[in-house]
Amino acid sequence: MKRRPSLTGIAGLIVVVLIVVLAALAPLLAPHGEAELVGEVWAPPSADAWLGTDNLGRDLLSRLLYGGRITLVIALAATLLAMVIGCVLGFTAAIRGGWIDTILARAVDAVMAIPTLIFALVLLSVLGTSNPILIGTIACLASTRVFRLSRAIAGNIVALEYFEAARLRGERLPWLMAREVLPNALPPLTAEFGLRLCANFLFIAALSFLGLGIQPPLADWGGMVRDNAGAISYGGLAPLVPAAAIGVFAIATNLVVDWSLAHQAGLRD
Repeated sequence: MKRRPSLTGIAGLIVVVLIVVLAALAPLLAPHGEAELVGEVWAPPSADAWLGTDNLGRDLLSRLLYGGRITLVIALAATLLAMVIGCVLGFTAAIRGGWIDTILARAVDAVMAIPTLIFALVLLSVLGTSNPILIGTIACLASTRVFRLSRAIAGNIVALEYFEAARLRGERLPWLMAREVLPNALPPLTAEFGLRLCANFLFIAALSFLGLGIQPPLADWGGMVRDNAGAISYGGLAPLVPAAAIGVFAIATNLVVDWSLAHQAGLRD
């Protein structure tokens, strides 16, 4: 029986694609520059600033578009790096087994025992808050979750006959990972990629809100919430605009992931 497409999944996909396109075209769509002063502090929406202005008089709409671009780029880069690190180490642990598996698993357990936000704050305070360091820190922390999933999936695959046949042929570790394990582990890893992307996006926003994420003058949604938090006392909506954008992207991404998981379950059935 053919499974009907999920309306919520399609809606989530449309929203995600729309946000990505708007962020990618920010230099073309933004009415003003990222740091250009266009009016008074926390001015209401007008013809010059459709969403109003921020704490310095910059256009909120322009900064929202530019902020979405840099946040998405860093979240995507960190997620891709986390998937590579986690999958390589997880597959290696499952295929090799023995003391290699034990050392890698215990090292991951030790890292996961420390609260992620506290660990990130300590690392960024010591190493700095440049974008490459931010990507590397988030990727290393997120790779622990990917490691656990990929190790569990690969552990089931290495027990199958076709994998044993490849091992007996004398195939090397990179070949086993790329040709035997990865193709059969793609469905759950694809869903994990979506979950990690959403989690990393929210994590970057949280770090920026605390002042250790993307640094000024670059715009990002978490930093925009922090910078404009004072507007709440005066009845302004400036911090609610980036906060709503964060929530919409997170919800839409989760809808797409749920759709993907349901579709994969339907194919297996």
